[in-house]
Amino acid sequence: MNINTDAIDEVALALLYLTLHDQYRAWKGFDWDVLNRLYEKGFICDPVNKTRSVVFTEEGLCESERLFNQHFVIPERTGN
Repeated sequence: MNINTDAIDEVALALLYLTLHDQYRAWKGFDWDVLNRLYEKGFICDPVNKTRSVVFTEEGLCESERLFNQHFVIPERTGN
């Protein structure tokens, strides 16, 4: 089976936004391979440490919010 890891990484980055705390940290509850790919892409700082959260890079935080909105936010209806 061929797996689209880019799609997995995109959704994982969007879901990390759900656990955002302390302005730039997110709980690291994803597979280590996913977290390592996000690190290699420059979206998070090195996830290999004793803390239970990862630190977003500035680019990663912006992209995480954008992807969260793209995939999970339903636009409000206006008008009648």
